[in-house]
Amino acid sequence: MKAHDRHLARRIDLTSLQLFVAVCELGSIGRAAEREFIAASAVSKRLSDLEAAVGSPLLYRHSRGVALTPAGESLLHHARTVLFGLERMQAELGEYAEGVRGHVRVHANISAIVQFLPEDLGAFARGHAEVKIDLQEHLSPDVLQAVRDGAADLGLCHAGDGGAQPQELQSRSYRSDRLVLVVPAGHALAGRDAVRFEDVLDWDIVGLQANSSISLAMRRGAARSGRPLRQRIQVTGLDAMCRMIDNGLGIGLLPDRAFALMRGVGHLQPIALDEPWAERSLKLVARDFGSLSVTARLLADHLAPPDRHQGPAG
Repeated sequence: MKAHDRHLARRIDLTSLQLFVAVCELGSIGRAAEREFIAASAVSKRLSDLEAAVGSPLLYRHSRGVALTPAGESLLHHARTVLFGLERMQAELGEYAEGVRGHVRVHANISAIVQFLPEDLGAFARGHAEVKIDLQEHLSPDVLQAVRDGAADLGLCHAGDGGAQPQELQSRSYRSDRLVLVVPAGHALAGRDAVRFEDVLDWDIVGLQANSSISLAMRRGAARSGRPLRQRIQVTGLDAMCRMIDNGLGIGLLPDRAFALMRGVGHLQPIALDEPWAERSLKLVARDFGSLSVTARLLADHLAPPDRHQGPAG
C-alpha cells in the first residue's frame, strides 16, 4: 500500500462512513441526523472531513437535500462493502463464542437447490456439524453478482446464462443436467420420443420467472427460430410449474433430474428435447478459491474438488 493510501485509511473512521451511508440512503443530512441521534451540524462536519480526506466533493447540497457526486457514488459502494464486512465479522465472531466454528454463505439457483444440494449439503453437514451454512435461492445472474459483491462466499449457477458475467470470478465444474419437455398425459406431443424446440413453440408455455436460466434459454431458442414464445404463465417454483401443466395450462421445460424427483406431481410425461442447449453445466463460483476461509474452502472442495477445471466464471 502506498504512503498516501495508508494516510487516507487512517483519516477515515467508521462512524463517518456510517453517517455518510445514512445520508445517502435518506437523501438528507437532517433526516440522517435524526435517525442516528446526532446533531445535524456534527453530521455535516463529518461529511466535510470525509471530503477533505478523499480530496473531492462527495455530495451536491441543495435546498431539497443532497445528491451524490461521482466520487460519492464510488465511496458509497466501498463504504457499504466495509460496513458489511464488519457486520459479517461481528456475526461470525459471535457464533464462535456460541460454539459455531464456521459460517459459509451460499447462493444458488433453483436447479442446483432442487436437484443436487440437499444430498451434497447433507453429506457435508454430517461430517462438519460445527459449520453453519446459510443458503439462499437466487437467479443465476444474481448469484454471480452476489459473489462478486461479497454477499456470498460461494455461488452455484449456470454461469453461461445471459446477464452480468463478472470475469474476475473463478469457477469449477459442479454438475450437469438436461432440459426435458414436460406435457400432461394425453397431450398431442406425449407419444414422441424427442421434440425440437420449434415444435414446442406451437403451444402455450408455463415458464419460470423472466431471468431464470430456463426462461433465458427459451427466449434465445425462440429468437433463433424467428417465432414468438407463447409463455402465458410464469411461476417461481418447479413444483408450481408441474401443477399448472398437469391442469392443462400449458407445457414447459424442466431439468431432467428435477422432474424425476417430482414425478408424483400430477400425470405428466417427459419428452427429450433435441437441442444442443438442452445440455447444461452448473458451476461453483467464488471470487478466489485460494483466499476463502477454511470452512468455505472445505465446502467448496466437497462440492467441486479442485482437480476439476477452474477458470473464469463467464
